[in-house]
Amino acid sequence: MNSSTLDKETNTVSPFPNLSLVIPLYNEGENVELLLEECHQALSSYNGAWEIVIVNDGSSDNTRLRLDQYVSRCGEHVYAIHFRRNYGQTSAMQAGIDAARGELIATMDGDLQNDPADIPRMVTELLARDLDLLTGWRKDRQDNALSRKLPSKVANKIIGIFTGVKVRDYGCSLKVYRADVIKQIRLIGEMHRFIPAWMACVTSRNRIDETPVNHRPRQFGTSKYGISRSVRVVLDLIAVIFFMRFSQRPGHFFGPLGLLLSFAGFSMLVYLLYVKIFLAEDIGARPMLFSGILLLVTGVQFITTGILAELQTRSNAVTLINTVPTGNGESRSWYDHN
Repeated sequence: MNSSTLDKETNTVSPFPNLSLVIPLYNEGENVELLLEECHQALSSYNGAWEIVIVNDGSSDNTRLRLDQYVSRCGEHVYAIHFRRNYGQTSAMQAGIDAARGELIATMDGDLQNDPADIPRMVTELLARDLDLLTGWRKDRQDNALSRKLPSKVANKIIGIFTGVKVRDYGCSLKVYRADVIKQIRLIGEMHRFIPAWMACVTSRNRIDETPVNHRPRQFGTSKYGISRSVRVVLDLIAVIFFMRFSQRPGHFFGPLGLLLSFAGFSMLVYLLYVKIFLAEDIGARPMLFSGILLLVTGVQFITTGILAELQTRSNAVTLINTVPTGNGESRSWYDHN
């Protein structure tokens, strides 16, 4: 798998890097065939080898049946992974990225709102601009203004301010990455919407950008998102900020808090000791006594937590998800029209 290069003898451009398209699906049985047909049509003009890795996230409808039927007709360049239960879009996306073999990886939703026809152009733009991540910007978004567009707009502004990664559409799943960069991070929980921020932890912000992409109204099925996710976005943002700034030095986050609380509690207790010994006053019922003890104990706990977190950063945890792949992943082939 070689990157796009200029052949000096023939003065022609060699095929683009091999591309893996990762698509997570959950209860999208009505969309499977049309989605994959559109992907084949869009990638048929791609100047390089490509594959599709599609992850069924424990769907309870006929998604698995329709997906397996399509894969059996299509060939080994379409690779299906089935979760035994629903783990969430982030886990499905991570499993697809792990299984992807391309030098470049593209991701998109399986609800037909993202347009696969944008992918070849995005790949060309990513290579031409020498980026590590090119994310889609749904400039003319076809969603409900109150429940989807407004909360997303506010969230994008807040995330950009706190992370320093100025992207107008964090929630767009249509993205193209360099595989060697995206595979350096692990997506857990519901962190797929913060991918640009996570990428900034392993590459320069200057190598992350966005481009307008087509967005279409949903034709079949129902949306899996609602305004209730706003609370989860705020909680996830706190975690992202922590990891961006303190992932390699968590003691620097917990330590100052612990020292501040310990100093405040210790000062209160020293003052009360002075009052007890030199002024002969009763301190047993004073609220300051209990506050000082509480602050001192809490401060010590923060410091201890920082030390334990420092130890934890030096060990690597690997999370395995029970999956049932369709076909033999080792013998998968590429589709290459060249």
